[in-house]
Amino acid sequence: MKDFAAIDFETANFERTSVCAVGVVIVKNGEMVDSFYSLIHPEPDYYNWRCSSVNGLCREDTEDAPIFPDVWKQIEPKIAGLPLVAHNKAFDENCLKAVFRMYGMDYPDYPFYCTLIASRRVWPGGHHNLDIIAARCGYDLKNHHHALADAEACAAIALEIL
Repeated sequence: MKDFAAIDFETANFERTSVCAVGVVIVKNGEMVDSFYSLIHPEPDYYNWRCSSVNGLCREDTEDAPIFPDVWKQIEPKIAGLPLVAHNKAFDENCLKAVFRMYGMDYPDYPFYCTLIASRRVWPGGHHNLDIIAARCGYDLKNHHHALADAEACAAIALEIL
C-alpha cells in the first residue's frame, strides 16, 4: 500500500466519543507527505485517571480546544480518497464512528486497515504493541501515546508490512 492516511486517537475516558487528540499522517507514493495534529474538546467532557496516565492529557489541555466537527473539517480534505490505517483499528475506527454519530455527521464508510492484525500475521506470537512493532520496522517511537507520534509509527509499519 503506497497511498493512505494513518490515524490515531487518544481519549479522555472510556467512552469512544471522548476523543481528545488526533494525529494523522498522509502517505502518497510511499512517502509521508503531510501530517496533522489537534487537541479536541472531548464529549463527555471529563478525564479519568487511567486515560490521563496513558496519554498525559487532562481537562486543562483541552478546555479551549475545538470540538470534533471543527477538527474534522480540517482533516477531511487531507484524507479524501485515501484508505485509513490504524494500529488496532477496532479502537480508532470505533472512536471515529462514535463521534460521527454523536455529532449527527454522515459517516463516509472509510476503508480501514489494521497494522496490528497485519503484524500478527507477519510475526506470529509475542507482543504486538505499537512501539514494539514500530521498532521491528525500523521506527523509533519516542513519544508513545501522543496521537501524532503514534500515527507516524503506524505509517512506518504500514509501509513495511501492508
